[in-house]
Amino acid sequence: MIFNKEGSLIVISQEKISIELFLENLVKEYAKLKNDNLVLDLLGFSKLTPYNVISFLEIAKMHKKNGKSFILVSDKVTYDDVPDEISIVPTLQEARDIVEMEEIERDLEL
Repeated sequence: MIFNKEGSLIVISQEKISIELFLENLVKEYAKLKNDNLVLDLLGFSKLTPYNVISFLEIAKMHKKNGKSFILVSDKVTYDDVPDEISIVPTLQEARDIVEMEEIERDLEL
């Protein structure tokens, strides 16, 4: 896994493994990551499906319950394809923008 810390968030990406192994590795490393906003860069997965994205649902709900952002980035699957509890956007910049907006909302207790 590749971790890139950018201020209040960590962008996580992976090269040349399956989405299932990516999720498995994320779960193993989660204890170290639970206090940061997370952006998962899934752009490198050429055969990503809504089913693959839904596999992140439990960890997404847990992370958001902890008061942190959890955003997936993919241009293969859209927010219309997945449950509302999963935040998915097509670009890394949009993910950064959402994290920033969610941070402001949490600061304002909205």
